[in-house]
Amino acid sequence: MERITATYFIETPYAPEKAAAVLAGEQSSGTFVAVPGETEELKQRFAARVESVDVLETVNEPAIPGASSKDGKYRRAIVKVSWSIENFGYNLPVMVSTLQGNLYEITQFTGLKLMDIELPASFGQHFKGPAFGIEGCRTLTGVKDRPLIGTIIKPSIGLSVEQTASMVKTLAEAGIDFVKDDELLSSSANSNFNDRVDAVMNVINAHADKTGKKVMYAFNLSGEVDEMLQRYEKIVKSGGTCAMISINSVGLAAAKKIMDQRQLAIHAHRNGWGMMTRHPLLGIDYKAYQKIWRLAGADQMHVNGIQNKFWESDDSVVASIEACLTKMFDHKTVVPVVSSGQWGGQAFETYRRTKTVDLLYMAGGGIMAHPMGAAAGVVALQQAWKAAVDGLTLEEAAKLYKEFAAAVEKFGKK
Repeated sequence: MERITATYFIETPYAPEKAAAVLAGEQSSGTFVAVPGETEELKQRFAARVESVDVLETVNEPAIPGASSKDGKYRRAIVKVSWSIENFGYNLPVMVSTLQGNLYEITQFTGLKLMDIELPASFGQHFKGPAFGIEGCRTLTGVKDRPLIGTIIKPSIGLSVEQTASMVKTLAEAGIDFVKDDELLSSSANSNFNDRVDAVMNVINAHADKTGKKVMYAFNLSGEVDEMLQRYEKIVKSGGTCAMISINSVGLAAAKKIMDQRQLAIHAHRNGWGMMTRHPLLGIDYKAYQKIWRLAGADQMHVNGIQNKFWESDDSVVASIEACLTKMFDHKTVVPVVSSGQWGGQAFETYRRTKTVDLLYMAGGGIMAHPMGAAAGVVALQQAWKAAVDGLTLEEAAKLYKEFAAAVEKFGKK
């Protein structure tokens, strides 16, 4: 029978082998004491199995509260534990409960992070993965051989439907590929969801009729399930190509219900991600996280950005981009969404470290606050990426392109 293997980074005041055995027992057939019915036959079939324990360093202070150490030492290790898929079948919520459930509360651990998941081949057949992925999003936007350039409507909330549509018109005429709602806006007092879809799609459809280029707009349909399905249908009927979901707020099963419709590219926004991963010894690593959402059907996934405005390091961002671009079964590959404090200046380091243009490169303030206006902000980003791929330095690009030079003048000083 196929098995799923999870890799954890643990810290414990006990012997790592004993702590791993507690994890395996608690997350399968066992509990704190032997119970009637827990036969050897049952355990053979359903008990989780500790596959390996690689002991790392020992520290003198626990990373998070838990059991106290008798010798004052807390031991760290990489632990692999596997489960038969008979335990949960192809039920993603129960799989997550198994791999990430009560184990975070076990007192034997003073640190525990899910680092990776090894999925069996049958998962690749049962789950369809992204409906569009990189190639599908390139086809929908007509963009080849460079990153998709995108932006977020700013201010995040408060603009009227008419103001939003006017801004989209400016961006479309400037050559933008992708625009999205902010995660703070779904349907507000002065920006009703359906009215916004009508106004924005009138602009986008008219621009497509005139130029042949259809801007991808990710409408944030996050809400209750029935509400999201109605909003999804509204986007489809209006000629839209993308919907955005705040995946951590909406939840796995509800988000998958929307992704299963497979008529729109799904922009998976990970707001709330920091509470799952910011502590180095608690939560989940992006390598494991993105696999779960790719199974569910996300087409585009946020990865933060180089020199971002948040806490995440450049190394972590690069690792997340690489995780997204790693082939998973025969599924379409998810688009890494680079964002957070971005402008053209980071294009050079992003390309140097990743050597890929298979990205959705997002700049909110970096476009909307460009000193020559939003249209020049779009042009400056396109110039920056062309220069980065052509092997130019930031300084050389600034001498060549006036829009990018203006961006350097404003954003490069920060």
